[in-house]
Amino acid sequence: MGIIKTEDLTYNYIRLDEDDKIREVNEAVKDVNIDIRQGEFVAVLGHNGSGKSTLAKHMNALLLPSEGTVWIDGRDSKDGDALLAIRQTAGMVFQNPDNQIVASVVEEDVGFGPENMGVPTEEIWKRVDSCLEAVGMSAYRSSSPNRLSGGQKQRVAIAGVMAMEPKCIVLDEPTAMLDPGGRREVLRTVRELNEKKGITIILITHYMEEVIHADRIYVMDQGQVAMEGTPEEIFSQVEKLKELRLDVPQVTELAHELRKKGVPLSPCILDEKQFVKEILEARAR
Repeated sequence: MGIIKTEDLTYNYIRLDEDDKIREVNEAVKDVNIDIRQGEFVAVLGHNGSGKSTLAKHMNALLLPSEGTVWIDGRDSKDGDALLAIRQTAGMVFQNPDNQIVASVVEEDVGFGPENMGVPTEEIWKRVDSCLEAVGMSAYRSSSPNRLSGGQKQRVAIAGVMAMEPKCIVLDEPTAMLDPGGRREVLRTVRELNEKKGITIILITHYMEEVIHADRIYVMDQGQVAMEGTPEEIFSQVEKLKELRLDVPQVTELAHELRKKGVPLSPCILDEKQFVKEILEARAR
């Protein structure tokens, strides 16, 4: 069993009327089965309303299944006695970092989580130091978060989650409110945490360029897993992705169109360097 595993996960949003009677039932995810191994970088793609954020909220028991089961590091999310251990195992980073930053000084915000877990003061400051260094924010430790850019705030939010030493970090569209520079900052940080510290990363996003370096991708549609595979396997299916109302990286789509015109290119090109290399080789033939 992986660090995050779901079995036939179904979740319904229920609207009640003024008399607390069920007015509407919206099935947000249905029969979802995923298995994420420790140390993986996994991306979950999908258009708005596909169920990907609802799935994310099950990964540290913010939501509990209507049907089926979710295991976090071997613990059933419906086990109330395991809730603290689950939250310590899987940390969450959301779209808007302002919703997660609670202190008026960066270093105090990063230390807030461990302090509430009862970690000794000396250990808290060690974690604050190492986590700020890991996300490249040590120089801003005495700053007010209000003076930081969106990308810097998001890195502080990630450091705050890291300080609780989770095995897994779930990022629910963490770059949706950032400019391109901020997105690059956050993605670089997340990749380094995965590669250097072995933290399992689950990235929920609709930006195709953010997932080309993932180990695996799940594509959600209408609350179900529509596709699963490596980036190469997923992005080689350009037409199917478009049917699911998703874009592909621009360089991948350009290569796809050129292949249709007869240019001999690989089935899936994910970055500009590979594209240029293959174009030059095609011209030399």
